[in-house]
Amino acid sequence: MNRVLELKDVCHSFEQGGHRLDILRGVNMHVERGEIVALLGPSGSGKTTMLQIAGLLEPPTTGDVFVNGIAASTANDAARTTLRRDQIGFVYQSHHLLADFTALENLMLPQYIAGVSKTESKTRAMKLLESVGLEGRASHFPSQMSGGEQQRVAIARALVNRPALLLADEPTGNLDPKTAETVFQVLLQTIRSLKVGALLVTHNHELAKRMDRVLELKNGIV
Repeated sequence: MNRVLELKDVCHSFEQGGHRLDILRGVNMHVERGEIVALLGPSGSGKTTMLQIAGLLEPPTTGDVFVNGIAASTANDAARTTLRRDQIGFVYQSHHLLADFTALENLMLPQYIAGVSKTESKTRAMKLLESVGLEGRASHFPSQMSGGEQQRVAIARALVNRPALLLADEPTGNLDPKTAETVFQVLLQTIRSLKVGALLVTHNHELAKRMDRVLELKNGIV
């Protein structure tokens, strides 16, 4: 296996009211290809900040971030954008689907941006919708789908450009327990079938136990 994500001595802080707040205090961690890692920690511990840094949405104050072996910390903005587009998929609590587009179109659009042809985009999108059990919903708009179905479309969209790394921030947090279990099963199954490395933020210790490894962020250190 190879590392699809590595954080080395990552620190992050910001100024508030003339005082420096240290959120991350030298984080060292990694995720291997095909590995599903849970990230636990109390509210305000910096889990979301760590995920944003791992996803190249925010630079660390100090330290290095490597995505699929590429040093992101020293890359320019254009290179970071390309790396984020080609190598990283994101799933959030809210699905953030485009309301005016069907499930199929929501999966095809990211591929267009990446330069994939229309024919291949449609084929790949339909295959992923089938993998999350929603091939029959391809022509439906988000408003015509349940919350669980929308989140499954969001999972498929995050994986449609075949990223090496998937980052998820409480992906079932807005769902009722029964729907959350269904979506979580789909998420794990899809990640494993595609051999993607994944880092999932969760407050749910029972869900965390079902992943390959559990990390805890406490006092700014993993």
